[in-house]
Amino acid sequence: MNCGPGSLDKKNNVQKNLELVGKKIKAKSKKIVLLNQIHSSKLHYIGKHSNIDNKFEGDALVTDKRNVPIAVLTADCAPVLMFDTKRKMVAAIHAGWKGAYKDIVKKVVRFMVKKGCSNQNITAAIGPCISINNYQVREDFKKKFINKDKKNILFFKKTRNKNYFSLNKYIYSQLKSLNIKKIDIINKDTFNVKNNFFSARRSIRLNENDYGRNISVIMIN
Repeated sequence: MNCGPGSLDKKNNVQKNLELVGKKIKAKSKKIVLLNQIHSSKLHYIGKHSNIDNKFEGDALVTDKRNVPIAVLTADCAPVLMFDTKRKMVAAIHAGWKGAYKDIVKKVVRFMVKKGCSNQNITAAIGPCISINNYQVREDFKKKFINKDKKNILFFKKTRNKNYFSLNKYIYSQLKSLNIKKIDIINKDTFNVKNNFFSARRSIRLNENDYGRNISVIMIN
């Protein structure tokens, strides 16, 4: 079910799909808050007096506003959802390699802590994304991460002289480094057609001119 307004799908179809998602999670708000995603480390906080009709540009949304669903769209990048069970605050993060490299996940956790959350009370879920088996990267990509931290070599493997990167394990390590203990990883490879997810890389390989977007949504009831 394509939920990407930026895709070439008919706008009415995408809107109907978003409405179906809203009904599925029993959202009182008619609107699911989305971002114009730019592969950054920029986040937006939606507070009690925030206007959810604003156009948000960035790659993470954080809110403690009840009945306002926030979401990110992906097609190989990793969606990360977080919830503080006591503070009642949620976050939705679009973490591609660029955002992950720029520490968007860490920035969101630190922001939530500044807003009164506790690392021990935050539960995180890393959603379906491209797996290491299908995420081939260039040598300069690998060097970029290793230059940042030599330990990042752990998130790469070499097969037949080709480099492959584990995005979800890299994100997992960032969460662990901030003492987030409750972390779920949904190990579903978006590239693998059998898993029924949209994949940018798969579409490019198949010479398709467009691809849909998967949605990951979270809301405080």
